[in-house]
Amino acid sequence: MRQIEILVGSMLGATEYVADAISAKLSALGIEHRQHLNPNLPSLNINSLWFVCTSTHGAGELPDNIQPFARQIAGRSLLGQPYLVVGLGDSSYDTFCEGSKQMQRLLDAAGAKLLAPPLHVDVLEHPVPEDKVIEWIESELTTDVLMQWLDQE
Repeated sequence: MRQIEILVGSMLGATEYVADAISAKLSALGIEHRQHLNPNLPSLNINSLWFVCTSTHGAGELPDNIQPFARQIAGRSLLGQPYLVVGLGDSSYDTFCEGSKQMQRLLDAAGAKLLAPPLHVDVLEHPVPEDKVIEWIESELTTDVLMQWLDQE
C-alpha cells in the first residue's frame, strides 16, 4: 500500500494543527501516513507522496524546523517524486505564503512532481486554517489526485 509523508514547517504551531487535521482525515480514509515535525530526507519513504505543509516566518523565510530539510533537497535529484503543498500565510504581508512557494521552487528544481496546484491559506480569511485544508482535501484531492495516486502501483 502506498503511504503519505506529511512534512511540517511550523514556528508557532498553526501548521502543526493543520498537519494533525490532515493526519486525522487520512486515517479516516484508511490511508497509511507518517507526520514529520522535523523532516529529514534520509528518514522519508521516497516511494510515498510528500505532503508539504509550511508557514512563512519573518521576512519570507521558512520555519526553523524545515530549513534543514530545505538544505537537504537543494541541488538533489528527486526526479518524479510526487508531492503536494499547503502554505499558511497572512495576505497583509508581501511575503504571503513565501515559505510554501520556496519549498515548491526547491522541489521543482529537484525534479519532483507537483500533483495539484498548491493551496495557499490566508489566515485572515480562514482563522481556523485546518478547516480550509480539509475542505480542499475533500473537494479537490479525495476524488481526483489523491485516489488516482493511491490506485497506481
